[in-house]
Amino acid sequence: MITKQEVENVQNTWGQGVVKIGALQTNRKECETYTDNFVNELYDFDTKQVLFKPTKAASQQFRITKDGAISYFIGGNSKFDEDKGFALQPWTKVRFENIALILEENRALTMGNYFFTDVNGLETKVEYTFGYSKHSNGELKIDVHHSSLPFNLVENV
Repeated sequence: MITKQEVENVQNTWGQGVVKIGALQTNRKECETYTDNFVNELYDFDTKQVLFKPTKAASQQFRITKDGAISYFIGGNSKFDEDKGFALQPWTKVRFENIALILEENRALTMGNYFFTDVNGLETKVEYTFGYSKHSNGELKIDVHHSSLPFNLVENV
């Protein structure tokens, strides 16, 4: 059975990785290498298509390949020309607030908000749903990543 702590460990690693990507932005080669390793470590692109729907993507909003995910985090891929590199913000902190978890033997789903803190201390709230699969070696890998900005209803007066 996947535990809440296992899920939270992956979430913490993910948040720290996003912060590290932004910290490496001045050294493009090192940033690319780190991001490639980050995606390999945390996402399940090696064994399946990952359902990856990032927050700030409009023209190619669904990314089912590793290249699409990497481009979202750091930009620079002409196949995804709208990407500016979400993780290059840079962010100083990422924290997850799980609203619900479904924990099963080899599968977990989480939904909630995560908060990205910028260099001025301002937080951006983003809604997410992540799915995790447990491999035979015990590692959890992300195979569903959906995030979006909260709905904002503006009334016409």
